[in-house]
Amino acid sequence: MEAFADRARRELVSTGERVIERQLEMRDDLTVQERQIAEMARDGLTNTEIGARLFLSPRTVEWHLRHVFAKLGIRSRRALAQALPQSESVPAGV
Repeated sequence: MEAFADRARRELVSTGERVIERQLEMRDDLTVQERQIAEMARDGLTNTEIGARLFLSPRTVEWHLRHVFAKLGIRSRRALAQALPQSESVPAGV
């Protein structure tokens, strides 16, 4: 698997794309609430919508997202789709 990842990385770089290095354990560093907020943001909810669902202010949601971005090494909500694929979502009630 490592050889495949190295080849894919080289091919991306050769096309001019930027390779985002991230480690699986970085996702494990997210708290349950950070992960929940990140998944809602990934799915397109605004800070206000997330806050309403979780009984938080939009500013608190923003604060959590800043920490999520730092932990995952990303800079935008758009990058959450790659950093937190749908298949890795925490089941409801956890």
